[in-house]
Amino acid sequence: MKTRFLLLAVLALLLSACAPAAAADHDAPQRTISVNGNGQAVLTPDIAHITIGVRSEAASAEAAVADNNRKAQAVIDTLKNMGVDEKDIRTTNFSISPNQSYDRDGNPTTLTYVVQNSIYVTIRDLDTIGEVLDQVVKAGANRINGIQFDVADKTEALAAARDAAVAEARAQAEALAKAAGVSIDQVQSIAFYNAVPVTAKSDTRLMMAEAVSAVPIQSGQMTLTVSVQMVFTIK
Repeated sequence: MKTRFLLLAVLALLLSACAPAAAADHDAPQRTISVNGNGQAVLTPDIAHITIGVRSEAASAEAAVADNNRKAQAVIDTLKNMGVDEKDIRTTNFSISPNQSYDRDGNPTTLTYVVQNSIYVTIRDLDTIGEVLDQVVKAGANRINGIQFDVADKTEALAAARDAAVAEARAQAEALAKAAGVSIDQVQSIAFYNAVPVTAKSDTRLMMAEAVSAVPIQSGQMTLTVSVQMVFTIK
């Protein structure tokens, strides 16, 4: 019995001696390497977004609204007649504001009312953009605020850009680890950033819609850029 007690006491001492070392190993900071990677995908636009404006001015708010409603409806009807789906036509702004004129002495003279209506349109047949602009101006539009090209479905392009970004980050991690005399082990964390917007390379500009006829439009190409941050453990 006495021998058994002594054995248990020795075992307890050995365990207590090992505990600080085990705790120290557990609390030791894990060695890691953090890298960034970028990936790009070049796309050809297949849709365009256009903001078409109708501005009316008259001596009374009622007259300005009536004129604007007539022209805006004519623009919408023209878009539909040219094959634009109703779901791709959306009013984004409608405003009425007084416009007071003054003489050289600062005295108020003529008071008119300005009504503005903005229609956001998605064009899915890029070959028709020039003709669309021509026809909506004839229908009464007097503002074309810009053309933004886009891609309707960017799923595959985004996946390819992500793959490229991860591959670049891993290659950087491996190169840095080799230079430091270590090697990468497991991925500890991944952060994905889609912070860079799709940009279009084209010769379109913000335009005032006055006299246009079959406006030539170049959609150019678009670049989708994504980035990732990866943390690897090293050994």
